[in-house]
Amino acid sequence: MRAKTNKDLKTITDNVAGLIDQALEQSGGLLRLAPCWVPRSFLQPGKRLKLDPRDLYAFGLNRGGIDERWFASTTICANENRTPDEGLSYVIVGDSRFTLKDAVQSKGAGLIGDAIWSKYQKWPVYSKFFDNMGPIPHHFHQSRELAALVGQEGKPESYYFPPQHNNVGNNFPYTFMGLEPGTTKAQVRKCLENWNKGDNGILDLSRAYRLKPGSGWLIGPGLLHAPGSLCTYEPQWGSDVFGMFQSLVEGREVPWSLLVKDMPEDKHQDLDFIISELDWEANVDPNFKDNHYLEPIAVADTQSEGYVDRWIVYDGVFDGEQLFTAKELTLEPGAKCTVKDNGSYGLIVTQGSGRMNRLNLDCPKMIGFHDLTQDEVFCTESAAVEGVVFENTSTTEPLVTLRYFGPGVNPEAPKVGSYSRS
Repeated sequence: MRAKTNKDLKTITDNVAGLIDQALEQSGGLLRLAPCWVPRSFLQPGKRLKLDPRDLYAFGLNRGGIDERWFASTTICANENRTPDEGLSYVIVGDSRFTLKDAVQSKGAGLIGDAIWSKYQKWPVYSKFFDNMGPIPHHFHQSRELAALVGQEGKPESYYFPPQHNNVGNNFPYTFMGLEPGTTKAQVRKCLENWNKGDNGILDLSRAYRLKPGSGWLIGPGLLHAPGSLCTYEPQWGSDVFGMFQSLVEGREVPWSLLVKDMPEDKHQDLDFIISELDWEANVDPNFKDNHYLEPIAVADTQSEGYVDRWIVYDGVFDGEQLFTAKELTLEPGAKCTVKDNGSYGLIVTQGSGRMNRLNLDCPKMIGFHDLTQDEVFCTESAAVEGVVFENTSTTEPLVTLRYFGPGVNPEAPKVGSYSRS
């Protein structure tokens, strides 16, 4: 019997509340999500998303290869020529599907909790895997205030490099971040002036850090960074604003339009304004690594019970407000545990199989573009607070999941630098 695929489902836009109630009752407060694939025209896929290689260009060669998978997303992708729902996650209930965005609008606090709903009226964060063969151009994301100039939201973000998706490092597992201390704005301006002369030399002013699977970074708005070629789990604010500062990457042109796409139109040739969008002090910070690097920290000493829950993205504070955090839960074969959290979250399985309340979990070996999977879940706040039962049904390998949380959910999260250096 042929497995049901995304194409077989009926898309519903109205009256989703009843289906949501049905799904939550059956699952124990959880929603099953379908894979959400996103292409990027200016990058080369790294082939570690488990997407069937025949589907890497499922959106069409002109749209570029699929190098991202977005998790529990209610954020529209900012790609040119995008499909109407590009970037939006779908909830699967029986033979029907509807966007998580519509689900949140329908049930509000019933899904994401009173605090987040009353302040934002939406699920304001998302996470993704981005996976590239080589580096991304040196770029930054606008702050809340600067993004508002073009009717957008700012974008702080974070990185974690899951070992299960990084059996190979691909072409350049290093990330340039910030600018060398002592760099001047005049030097950066010269790079912009040289945009059409080939490589504009912006990386000459920066410093690369070797990327290590099982570690991560916090990247605030206005901070230049050129992510390297590890497959990266990226909890972030629900926005897709950016500005590229590098004109040539691995021989590929980066058009000026990708530098200024989220800036006021009358500022597109104003080099001083463009440079002013950078957080200069953060970029030239002489203690950059100490202020941005993350290593996992165990939530509690539970190893003897067959599982361990670890903070992988913590602190998460920007402009005095915690915007996102993330944890990695690992269960040894046969282990079972109840995990309580402060708020709703999006979850992805990176290894193994098991159960989460009354939903089956399974990490697929390969995923077709239209395939439905059992590896992605949205957990409601009420289920998270009550406690979710995880069970590893395998006898041979761990069950590993990543879950990310919204703003203000984990005030007890460690601060940057809290991991042991021993």
